[in-house]
Amino acid sequence: MSIIKLPLSLLTIVISANCYSQILYEEGYYINSADQKINCLIKNIDWKNNPTGFTYKRTKNSKPEKATIKSVKEFGVFNTSKYVRVVLNVDRSSDNVNDLSRYKKPIFKEEELFLKVLVEGKSNLYEYVDGNLKRYFYKEENSSIEQLVFKRYRTSQNNIGSNTRFRQQLWNEMKCPSFDIDRIQRIGYNKNDLVKFFVEYTQCNKGESVNYGKKPKKDLFNLTLRPRLNNSSLTIRNSSRDSRNTDFGNEIGLGAGIEAEFILPFNKNKWSIIVEPTYQYFNSKKPTNNIDEFRGNLVADVNYKSIEFPVGLRQYFFLNDKSKFFVNASYLIDLSFNSSITITSENGSELDPVEIDSRNNLAFGVGYKYNDKYSFEINYQTNREILSNYALWSSNYQKLSVVLGYSIF
Repeated sequence: MSIIKLPLSLLTIVISANCYSQILYEEGYYINSADQKINCLIKNIDWKNNPTGFTYKRTKNSKPEKATIKSVKEFGVFNTSKYVRVVLNVDRSSDNVNDLSRYKKPIFKEEELFLKVLVEGKSNLYEYVDGNLKRYFYKEENSSIEQLVFKRYRTSQNNIGSNTRFRQQLWNEMKCPSFDIDRIQRIGYNKNDLVKFFVEYTQCNKGESVNYGKKPKKDLFNLTLRPRLNNSSLTIRNSSRDSRNTDFGNEIGLGAGIEAEFILPFNKNKWSIIVEPTYQYFNSKKPTNNIDEFRGNLVADVNYKSIEFPVGLRQYFFLNDKSKFFVNASYLIDLSFNSSITITSENGSELDPVEIDSRNNLAFGVGYKYNDKYSFEINYQTNREILSNYALWSSNYQKLSVVLGYSIF
Protein backbone atom coordinates (compact mmCIF):
# COMPACT_ATOMS: atom_id res chain seq x y z
CA MET A 1 0.00 0.00 0.00
CA SER A 2 1.53 3.30 -1.11
CA ILE A 3 0.53 5.23 2.00
CA ILE A 4 3.05 3.14 3.98
CA LYS A 5 6.00 4.74 2.19
CA LEU A 6 5.43 8.24 3.53
CA PRO A 7 5.75 7.51 7.27
CA LEU A 8 8.71 5.23 6.67
CA SER A 9 10.45 7.99 4.71
CA LEU A 10 9.74 10.51 7.45
CA LEU A 11 11.02 8.08 10.07
CA THR A 12 14.31 7.81 8.18
CA ILE A 13 14.59 11.60 8.06
CA VAL A 14 13.95 11.96 11.79
CA ILE A 15 16.47 9.29 12.75
CA SER A 16 19.05 10.91 10.46
CA ALA A 17 18.34 14.28 12.03
CA ASN A 18 19.02 12.77 15.42
CA CYS A 19 22.65 12.26 14.42
CA TYR A 20 23.00 16.05 14.46
CA SER A 21 20.58 16.91 17.24
CA GLN A 22 20.81 16.99 20.96
CA ILE A 23 21.09 15.73 23.98
CA LEU A 24 23.26 18.84 24.53
CA TYR A 25 26.93 19.03 25.34
CA GLU A 26 26.90 21.28 28.39
CA GLU A 27 29.65 23.10 30.24
CA GLY A 28 31.28 20.97 32.88
CA TYR A 29 34.56 19.53 34.10
CA TYR A 30 36.33 16.39 35.15
CA ILE A 31 39.22 15.62 37.46
CA ASN A 32 41.58 12.93 36.21
CA SER A 33 43.53 10.43 38.26
CA ALA A 34 46.47 12.88 38.45
CA ASP A 35 44.17 15.41 40.19
CA GLN A 36 44.10 17.72 37.16
CA LYS A 37 40.84 19.58 36.64
CA ILE A 38 39.88 19.92 32.97
CA ASN A 39 37.03 22.16 31.88
CA CYS A 40 35.11 20.67 28.96
CA LEU A 41 31.68 20.11 27.42
CA ILE A 42 29.94 16.99 28.73
CA LYS A 43 27.18 15.13 26.92
CA ASN A 44 24.48 15.44 29.57
CA ILE A 45 22.03 12.56 29.12
CA ASP A 46 20.49 13.06 32.58
CA TRP A 47 21.55 9.56 33.63
CA LYS A 48 18.78 7.40 35.13
CA ASN A 49 21.37 4.89 36.35
CA ASN A 50 24.73 5.95 37.71
CA PRO A 51 27.18 5.97 34.80
CA THR A 52 30.49 4.17 34.50
CA GLY A 53 31.76 6.74 32.00
CA PHE A 54 30.72 9.70 29.88
CA THR A 55 31.31 11.46 26.55
CA TYR A 56 32.86 14.91 26.39
CA LYS A 57 34.39 17.50 24.05
CA ARG A 58 37.36 19.65 24.91
CA THR A 59 35.91 22.50 22.82
CA LYS A 60 32.66 23.04 20.94
CA ASN A 61 34.19 22.03 17.61
CA SER A 62 36.44 19.19 18.76
CA LYS A 63 35.67 15.50 18.36
CA PRO A 64 33.83 13.62 21.13
CA GLU A 65 36.01 11.62 23.51
CA LYS A 66 35.19 8.90 26.04
CA ALA A 67 36.10 8.96 29.72
CA THR A 68 35.74 6.02 32.07
CA ILE A 69 35.63 5.45 35.80
CA LYS A 70 39.23 4.19 35.66
CA SER A 71 40.58 7.54 34.46
CA VAL A 72 38.28 10.05 36.20
CA LYS A 73 37.99 10.78 39.93
CA GLU A 74 35.17 13.30 39.62
CA PHE A 75 33.07 14.98 36.95
CA GLY A 76 30.11 17.31 36.79
CA VAL A 77 27.82 19.44 34.67
CA PHE A 78 27.80 22.97 36.08
CA ASN A 79 24.69 23.82 38.12
CA THR A 80 23.17 20.44 37.30
CA SER A 81 24.96 17.32 38.54
CA LYS A 82 28.15 16.00 40.09
CA TYR A 83 29.63 12.48 40.40
CA VAL A 84 32.56 11.24 42.47
CA ARG A 85 34.51 7.99 42.12
CA VAL A 86 34.73 5.90 45.26
CA VAL A 87 35.77 2.43 46.35
CA LEU A 88 33.50 1.31 49.16
CA ASN A 89 31.32 -1.46 50.55
CA VAL A 90 27.88 -1.80 48.95
CA ASP A 91 24.95 -4.00 49.90
CA ARG A 92 23.03 -5.11 46.80
CA SER A 93 20.41 -7.24 48.55
CA SER A 94 17.28 -7.49 46.43
CA ASP A 95 14.13 -5.59 47.38
CA ASN A 96 11.99 -7.88 45.22
CA VAL A 97 9.48 -9.69 47.46
CA ASN A 98 10.23 -13.02 45.78
CA ASP A 99 14.00 -12.64 46.21
CA LEU A 100 14.33 -11.25 49.73
CA SER A 101 17.30 -12.36 51.77
CA ARG A 102 16.87 -14.44 54.94
CA TYR A 103 19.50 -12.27 56.65
CA LYS A 104 18.70 -9.02 58.42
CA LYS A 105 22.24 -7.68 58.18
CA PRO A 106 23.48 -6.17 54.91
CA ILE A 107 25.83 -8.27 52.79
CA PHE A 108 28.63 -5.91 51.78
CA LYS A 109 30.93 -6.24 48.82
CA GLU A 110 33.65 -3.80 47.81
CA GLU A 111 32.98 -1.98 44.52
CA GLU A 112 34.28 0.97 42.53
CA LEU A 113 31.41 3.31 41.61
CA PHE A 114 30.50 6.80 40.52
CA LEU A 115 28.21 8.14 43.26
CA LYS A 116 25.90 11.02 42.45
CA VAL A 117 26.25 13.93 44.84
CA LEU A 118 22.85 15.05 46.13
CA VAL A 119 23.84 17.44 48.94
CA GLU A 120 27.18 19.00 49.86
CA GLY A 121 27.31 20.67 53.26
CA LYS A 122 28.35 19.87 56.80
CA SER A 123 27.49 16.29 55.86
CA ASN A 124 27.31 15.06 52.28
CA LEU A 125 24.60 12.84 50.79
CA TYR A 126 25.14 10.57 47.77
CA GLU A 127 22.95 8.33 45.62
CA TYR A 128 23.56 5.17 43.60
CA VAL A 129 20.92 3.82 41.18
CA ASP A 130 21.22 0.66 39.12
CA GLY A 131 17.85 -0.40 37.68
CA ASN A 132 15.53 -1.05 40.63
CA LEU A 133 18.40 -0.85 43.10
CA LYS A 134 18.69 2.44 45.02
CA ARG A 135 21.28 3.05 47.72
CA TYR A 136 22.15 6.20 49.65
CA PHE A 137 25.48 7.09 51.24
CA TYR A 138 26.73 9.79 53.54
CA LYS A 139 30.00 11.38 54.60
CA GLU A 140 30.65 13.30 57.77
CA GLU A 141 33.54 15.76 57.98
CA ASN A 142 36.93 14.05 58.12
CA SER A 143 35.40 10.58 57.59
CA SER A 144 34.94 8.19 54.69
CA ILE A 145 31.76 7.60 52.71
CA GLU A 146 29.45 4.93 54.17
CA GLN A 147 26.19 3.40 53.05
CA LEU A 148 23.00 4.37 54.84
CA VAL A 149 21.58 0.95 55.58
CA PHE A 150 18.05 -0.06 54.69
CA LYS A 151 17.19 -3.65 53.88
CA ARG A 152 13.99 -5.65 53.64
CA TYR A 153 14.36 -9.33 54.48
CA ARG A 154 12.34 -12.51 55.06
CA THR A 155 11.88 -13.41 58.74
CA SER A 156 11.90 -16.92 60.19
CA GLN A 157 8.08 -16.74 60.29
CA ASN A 158 8.14 -15.94 56.54
CA ASN A 159 7.03 -12.35 57.12
CA ILE A 160 8.75 -9.29 55.66
CA GLY A 161 10.96 -7.39 58.07
CA SER A 162 12.91 -4.15 57.60
CA ASN A 163 16.39 -3.25 58.77
CA THR A 164 16.17 0.54 59.20
CA ARG A 165 19.62 1.09 60.61
CA PHE A 166 19.96 4.27 58.49
CA ARG A 167 17.80 6.12 61.02
CA GLN A 168 20.14 5.09 63.84
CA GLN A 169 23.10 6.26 61.74
CA LEU A 170 21.48 9.66 61.23
CA TRP A 171 20.55 9.94 64.92
CA ASN A 172 24.09 9.07 66.05
CA GLU A 173 26.04 11.16 63.54
CA MET A 174 23.93 14.23 62.71
CA LYS A 175 23.01 16.16 65.82
CA CYS A 176 20.80 19.24 65.95
CA PRO A 177 18.79 20.68 68.90
CA SER A 178 15.61 20.66 66.81
CA PHE A 179 15.97 16.99 65.80
CA ASP A 180 14.13 14.64 68.11
CA ILE A 181 13.59 10.92 67.70
CA ASP A 182 10.17 11.49 66.11
CA ARG A 183 11.78 13.61 63.40
CA ILE A 184 14.25 10.82 62.64
CA GLN A 185 11.53 8.14 62.59
CA ARG A 186 9.61 10.09 59.93
CA ILE A 187 12.50 9.93 57.44
CA GLY A 188 11.92 7.46 54.63
CA TYR A 189 14.66 5.78 52.64
CA ASN A 190 14.10 7.97 49.59
CA LYS A 191 15.76 10.92 47.91
CA ASN A 192 13.25 13.61 48.87
CA ASP A 193 13.24 12.82 52.59
CA LEU A 194 16.99 12.42 52.83
CA VAL A 195 17.82 15.56 50.82
CA LYS A 196 15.50 17.62 53.00
CA PHE A 197 17.07 16.21 56.18
CA PHE A 198 20.67 16.82 55.08
CA VAL A 199 19.89 20.42 54.03
CA GLU A 200 18.19 21.05 57.40
CA TYR A 201 21.16 19.56 59.22
CA THR A 202 23.60 21.95 57.55
CA GLN A 203 21.30 24.93 58.19
CA CYS A 204 20.96 23.93 61.85
CA ASN A 205 24.75 24.03 62.15
CA LYS A 206 24.80 27.47 60.49
CA GLY A 207 26.44 26.22 57.34
CA GLU A 208 25.62 26.47 53.66
CA SER A 209 24.80 23.52 51.42
CA VAL A 210 24.70 22.84 47.70
CA ASN A 211 21.56 20.91 46.80
CA TYR A 212 22.09 18.92 43.59
CA GLY A 213 19.04 16.81 44.44
CA LYS A 214 16.66 19.72 43.86
CA LYS A 215 16.00 19.96 40.15
CA PRO A 216 14.06 22.74 38.45
CA LYS A 217 10.40 21.83 38.21
CA LYS A 218 9.68 20.26 34.84
CA ASP A 219 6.42 19.94 32.98
CA LEU A 220 5.95 16.18 33.11
CA PHE A 221 2.37 16.06 31.81
CA ASN A 222 0.82 17.39 28.62
CA LEU A 223 -2.82 17.36 27.55
CA THR A 224 -3.18 17.99 23.83
CA LEU A 225 -6.18 18.47 21.54
CA ARG A 226 -5.49 16.58 18.28
CA PRO A 227 -7.86 16.98 15.32
CA ARG A 228 -6.89 14.99 12.24
CA LEU A 229 -7.51 14.29 8.59
CA ASN A 230 -7.77 10.54 7.89
CA ASN A 231 -7.09 8.74 4.63
CA SER A 232 -8.60 5.29 5.21
CA SER A 233 -9.02 2.21 3.03
CA LEU A 234 -11.06 -0.96 3.45
CA THR A 235 -11.41 -4.25 1.59
CA ILE A 236 -13.64 -7.15 2.63
CA ARG A 237 -13.66 -10.76 1.44
CA ASN A 238 -16.02 -13.69 1.83
CA SER A 239 -14.31 -17.05 1.36
CA SER A 240 -17.48 -18.79 0.17
CA ARG A 241 -19.04 -16.07 -2.03
CA ASP A 242 -16.74 -14.02 -4.26
CA SER A 243 -19.68 -11.82 -5.24
CA ARG A 244 -19.54 -10.24 -1.75
CA ASN A 245 -15.87 -9.22 -2.05
CA THR A 246 -15.58 -5.43 -2.07
CA ASP A 247 -12.81 -2.88 -2.33
CA PHE A 248 -14.10 0.35 -0.81
CA GLY A 249 -10.97 2.20 -1.88
CA ASN A 250 -9.67 5.24 -0.01
CA GLU A 251 -11.93 7.65 1.81
CA ILE A 252 -11.05 11.01 3.37
CA GLY A 253 -12.60 11.70 6.78
CA LEU A 254 -12.12 13.69 9.94
CA GLY A 255 -11.31 12.54 13.44
CA ALA A 256 -10.53 14.04 16.82
CA GLY A 257 -8.53 12.91 19.82
CA ILE A 258 -7.26 14.17 23.15
CA GLU A 259 -3.80 12.98 24.09
CA ALA A 260 -2.50 12.56 27.63
CA GLU A 261 1.31 12.47 27.65
CA PHE A 262 3.34 11.46 30.69
CA ILE A 263 6.99 12.59 30.40
CA LEU A 264 9.46 10.17 31.97
CA PRO A 265 11.69 12.14 34.39
CA PHE A 266 15.11 11.02 33.14
CA ASN A 267 17.31 11.04 30.02
CA LYS A 268 16.58 14.77 29.53
CA ASN A 269 12.83 14.18 29.07
CA LYS A 270 13.38 12.33 25.80
CA TRP A 271 10.82 9.61 26.52
CA SER A 272 7.12 9.68 27.30
CA ILE A 273 4.08 7.43 27.58
CA ILE A 274 1.07 8.47 25.50
CA VAL A 275 -2.65 7.63 25.70
CA GLU A 276 -5.09 9.14 23.21
CA PRO A 277 -8.82 8.37 23.03
CA THR A 278 -9.80 9.18 19.43
CA TYR A 279 -13.06 9.23 17.52
CA GLN A 280 -12.92 8.01 13.90
CA TYR A 281 -15.36 6.91 11.21
CA PHE A 282 -15.40 5.33 7.76
CA ASN A 283 -18.46 5.54 5.48
CA SER A 284 -18.50 4.25 1.91
CA LYS A 285 -20.85 2.66 -0.60
CA LYS A 286 -19.41 0.68 -3.51
CA PRO A 287 -20.45 -2.08 -5.93
CA THR A 288 -18.99 -5.46 -5.06
CA ASN A 289 -16.16 -6.83 -7.17
CA ASN A 290 -18.21 -9.58 -8.85
CA ILE A 291 -21.77 -10.09 -10.10
CA ASP A 292 -23.93 -12.53 -8.17
CA GLU A 293 -25.25 -15.19 -10.55
CA PHE A 294 -28.70 -15.06 -8.97
CA ARG A 295 -29.08 -11.45 -7.81
CA GLY A 296 -27.02 -9.56 -10.37
CA ASN A 297 -25.10 -6.47 -9.31
CA LEU A 298 -24.64 -6.04 -5.56
CA VAL A 299 -23.78 -2.92 -3.56
CA ALA A 300 -21.91 -2.94 -0.25
CA ASP A 301 -22.48 -0.14 2.25
CA VAL A 302 -20.14 0.28 5.24
CA ASN A 303 -20.90 2.45 8.25
CA TYR A 304 -18.00 2.13 10.71
CA LYS A 305 -17.56 4.29 13.82
CA SER A 306 -15.26 3.67 16.74
CA ILE A 307 -13.30 5.08 19.66
CA GLU A 308 -9.62 4.19 19.41
CA PHE A 309 -7.42 3.90 22.51
CA PRO A 310 -3.75 3.90 21.46
CA VAL A 311 -1.29 3.38 24.33
CA GLY A 312 2.31 3.88 23.35
CA LEU A 313 5.85 5.14 23.81
CA ARG A 314 7.29 8.33 22.29
CA GLN A 315 10.88 9.46 21.86
CA TYR A 316 11.94 13.05 21.22
CA PHE A 317 14.92 14.26 19.20
CA PHE A 318 15.77 17.81 20.26
CA LEU A 319 16.83 20.39 17.69
CA ASN A 320 16.98 23.35 20.09
CA ASP A 321 15.18 24.66 23.17
CA LYS A 322 11.92 25.15 21.25
CA SER A 323 11.93 22.59 18.43
CA LYS A 324 11.98 18.80 18.45
CA PHE A 325 11.10 15.85 16.27
CA PHE A 326 9.45 12.78 17.72
CA VAL A 327 8.60 9.19 16.84
CA ASN A 328 6.06 7.02 18.60
CA ALA A 329 4.73 3.47 18.51
CA SER A 330 1.40 2.43 20.03
CA TYR A 331 -0.73 -0.60 20.68
CA LEU A 332 -4.23 0.38 19.62
CA ILE A 333 -7.46 -0.90 21.19
CA ASP A 334 -10.49 -0.18 18.99
CA LEU A 335 -14.05 -0.07 20.32
CA SER A 336 -16.59 0.04 17.49
CA PHE A 337 -20.23 1.02 18.04
CA ASN A 338 -23.37 1.09 15.85
CA SER A 339 -21.25 -0.18 12.98
CA SER A 340 -22.14 -2.63 10.23
CA ILE A 341 -21.72 -3.57 6.58
CA THR A 342 -24.81 -4.28 4.50
CA ILE A 343 -25.03 -5.73 0.99
CA THR A 344 -28.07 -5.02 -1.17
CA SER A 345 -29.21 -6.40 -4.54
CA GLU A 346 -30.45 -4.48 -7.56
CA ASN A 347 -34.04 -4.66 -6.33
CA GLY A 348 -33.09 -3.17 -2.97
CA SER A 349 -33.32 -6.31 -0.85
CA GLU A 350 -30.76 -6.53 1.93
CA LEU A 351 -28.38 -9.51 2.00
CA ASP A 352 -25.88 -10.68 4.56
CA PRO A 353 -25.87 -7.82 7.13
CA VAL A 354 -22.53 -8.00 8.95
CA GLU A 355 -21.86 -6.42 12.34
CA ILE A 356 -18.46 -4.81 12.74
CA ASP A 357 -16.35 -5.96 15.66
CA SER A 358 -12.73 -4.90 15.32
CA ARG A 359 -9.50 -6.36 16.64
CA ASN A 360 -6.53 -4.42 17.96
CA ASN A 361 -3.60 -3.28 15.84
CA LEU A 362 -0.44 -1.15 15.87
CA ALA A 363 0.15 2.51 15.06
CA PHE A 364 3.35 4.40 14.26
CA GLY A 365 3.91 8.13 14.04
CA VAL A 366 6.54 10.72 13.22
CA GLY A 367 6.12 14.39 13.97
CA TYR A 368 7.41 17.78 14.99
CA LYS A 369 6.65 19.86 18.09
CA TYR A 370 7.29 23.56 18.58
CA ASN A 371 7.47 25.45 21.87
CA ASP A 372 5.86 22.50 23.70
CA LYS A 373 2.53 23.83 22.39
CA TYR A 374 2.03 23.11 18.70
CA SER A 375 2.59 19.82 16.95
CA PHE A 376 2.22 18.10 13.60
CA GLU A 377 2.27 14.34 13.08
CA ILE A 378 1.94 11.75 10.33
CA ASN A 379 0.42 8.61 11.86
CA TYR A 380 0.12 5.23 10.14
CA GLN A 381 -1.92 2.27 11.36
CA THR A 382 -1.23 -1.32 10.37
CA ASN A 383 -3.98 -3.60 9.06
CA ARG A 384 -6.97 -3.91 11.37
CA GLU A 385 -9.41 -6.81 11.15
CA ILE A 386 -12.92 -5.39 11.65
CA LEU A 387 -14.96 -8.58 10.98
CA SER A 388 -13.49 -10.70 13.75
CA ASN A 389 -16.77 -12.44 14.67
CA TYR A 390 -17.15 -14.24 11.33
CA ALA A 391 -15.29 -17.30 10.11
CA LEU A 392 -16.05 -16.73 6.40
CA TRP A 393 -15.40 -13.00 6.37
CA SER A 394 -12.05 -11.18 6.48
CA SER A 395 -11.11 -7.54 6.08
CA ASN A 396 -8.20 -5.16 5.68
CA TYR A 397 -8.66 -1.71 7.20
CA GLN A 398 -5.72 0.72 7.12
CA LYS A 399 -5.36 4.38 7.85
CA LEU A 400 -2.92 7.26 7.37
CA SER A 401 -3.62 10.42 9.37
CA VAL A 402 -2.34 13.97 9.35
CA VAL A 403 -2.64 15.14 12.96
CA LEU A 404 -2.45 18.69 14.31
CA GLY A 405 -1.91 19.27 18.02
CA TYR A 406 -2.44 22.08 20.50
CA SER A 407 -1.37 21.50 24.10
CA ILE A 408 -3.82 23.07 26.54
CA PHE A 409 -1.46 22.31 29.46
